[in-house]
Amino acid sequence: MKTIIKGGTLINEGKRFLADIVLEGEKIVEISDPQQTNATDAQIIDATNCYVIPGVIDDQVHFREPGLTHKGNIAEGSRAAAAGGITSFMDMPNVKPPTTTRQLLEEKQEIASRTSLINYSFYLGATTENIEEIKRVDPRTTCGIKAFMGSSTGNMLIDSLPALERLFAESPLLIATHCEDTPVINHNLALYKEKYGDQIPPQYHPLIRSREACLKSSTLAASLARKYGSRLHILHLSTAEELTLLDSGKLQDKKITGEVCVHHLWFNDSAYLEKGNFVRWNPAIKTENDRQALLQAVRSGILNVIATDHAPHTLAEKSGPYTQAASGGPMVQHSLVTMLELAEKGCVSMEKIVECMCHAPAQLFQIENRGFIRPGFQADLCLFQKSPWTVSRGNILYQCGWSPLEGQTFTYQVRTTLVNGHIVYDRGDFYTDRTGELLIFQR
Repeated sequence: MKTIIKGGTLINEGKRFLADIVLEGEKIVEISDPQQTNATDAQIIDATNCYVIPGVIDDQVHFREPGLTHKGNIAEGSRAAAAGGITSFMDMPNVKPPTTTRQLLEEKQEIASRTSLINYSFYLGATTENIEEIKRVDPRTTCGIKAFMGSSTGNMLIDSLPALERLFAESPLLIATHCEDTPVINHNLALYKEKYGDQIPPQYHPLIRSREACLKSSTLAASLARKYGSRLHILHLSTAEELTLLDSGKLQDKKITGEVCVHHLWFNDSAYLEKGNFVRWNPAIKTENDRQALLQAVRSGILNVIATDHAPHTLAEKSGPYTQAASGGPMVQHSLVTMLELAEKGCVSMEKIVECMCHAPAQLFQIENRGFIRPGFQADLCLFQKSPWTVSRGNILYQCGWSPLEGQTFTYQVRTTLVNGHIVYDRGDFYTDRTGELLIFQR
C-alpha cells in the first residue's frame, strides 16, 4: 500500500522545505514536489500546516521493566513516547535484576518485541566483574555499555579504578557514562544533614550533587577514554566546565561526545523554590549560566545529542523529605514540544533540534536506516503543528501520573507519529496492532 504524507513542511538535514513523502510499506521511497506527486491509489495523510520531521530517537530512558513496574513499564513508556513524537528509544540497565548479562538483555528485548509501540534497544550495564559478558555482546543489536561512575542501583556502581581501566581498555562498544563522584556527594550530604537533618531544602540539591562532583567524574572518564582510545558518550551533562572535555569537529570524527537532557536546557536552579523535589534529577539542574552554556554548546555543535533521561517515580516516592525522595522525572511525552518552545523563544533553531534529537543519535550510535527522511530509510516520522495547549493531570499519559511541566503552555503539539510506516499515534488515539522493531546498528 502506497501512503503519501502530503503538503507538509519538512525539516531535514538542515533544510526546511515544502514536500510530499511517499511511503511503501515500512520505507520512504520518494520525497517529491507537491505539484508532481502521483496520488493515484494511495492513502493520503494530510500534513497541511504541519511540520514533518524524522522520528525522535531518545538515547536515554528508564522504562522500569522488569522489576520496577509500579513506576512504569515498556508498554506505557513507549505509548507516552509515541505521543511525544519519539519513534525509537534506548533503555537503561538499572532495573531489577540489573541488565548485566546477555541473557537478561535478551529478556528485555523479548518484552519489548511484544509490548513496545516504538522501536527499541537496551544498554548492557557494566559492573566490576562482567567484562567477559561485555566483550561477547552482539554489537549489531546492543546500543552500548552503560557505566555508572556515580550512584546507582544493584551492583552497577563502578568506583574501582582497575575495573574502570579494564572497561575502557576492552569494551568493544560505545561506553555511555553517568558521571558524578560519590565521595564528593557523600561529603556534601553529610554537611547538609548535620545542619538540616532529613529536611534538607530541595534548593541545596545542586550543592550536594555539586558541579565539582560532576567535573571530577567526567574528567576521569575523558582521561580514560583518551588513554585507551575508547568511544565515550557522557550522558546528561549539566555544567559549563564539563563541555571542555568533549571533542570538537564533525560528529563522525569524534571519540568523546556529550548528551544534554531537555530538563537541563529548560530549567535552572530557581525551579527548586517552586517545584521542590519534582525537579530533582541526578545530575542536578544547575545555574542559569550553566543552562545558557549548554544551549550555546547545542547551537555550536559541541553538544550533539538531546535526550530525556525519562525516569518515572510515583508521587509518593517524590514527595518525601529530601533524604528519602527519589531523583528523576518523566519526560518522553513532552521533550520535543519543550525543545520547540525553546525554538519559539529564539534559543535554538528547529533545524538544530532535528539534528540533535533525530539525526545525531542515529549517526552516533550507527543506527541502520533511521534518523533521516531519505529514500530507502524506515518511515519513522513525526508531524507537529502550531496548536497551543497546557500540560495538566488530565492529558498526562505517564503511569506515574505527574509531570514537572504541569501548568506549562506549549506552542506546538505533536499530531501524528508513524513507526515503520504505520501510524501509531494520531490526535490522541493510539493504534496498537503492531509493535516496534529492534534497532540494528551498522557495526
